[in-house]
Amino acid sequence: MIDAFTPEISERICKHMNEDHADAIALYAKVFGEATDVAAAKMIKIDAHGMDLHVQMNGMTHPMRISFDHELHDAEDAHHTLIDMVKQARQQMSGA
Repeated sequence: MIDAFTPEISERICKHMNEDHADAIALYAKVFGEATDVAAAKMIKIDAHGMDLHVQMNGMTHPMRISFDHELHDAEDAHHTLIDMVKQARQQMSGA
């Protein structure tokens, strides 16, 4: 359900992720965005299909879109998907 992601829901998720999980956002950029030399990343928007990031690399900010592997249904689905993605990213970074 695409309209489940109102601007308010996107803003709330992004605020939480940026304030409490900045390391996870940087991991998303490294693993799913195939970015190297990520100094930091910020989640700008999330919708049913993916997330928009601003990624700091080599002293510059670059926009990045990371698509989800399925269409999200609601904020709870987003929560579980983001957790699953960070677990997957950590496994890939550790070579597991």
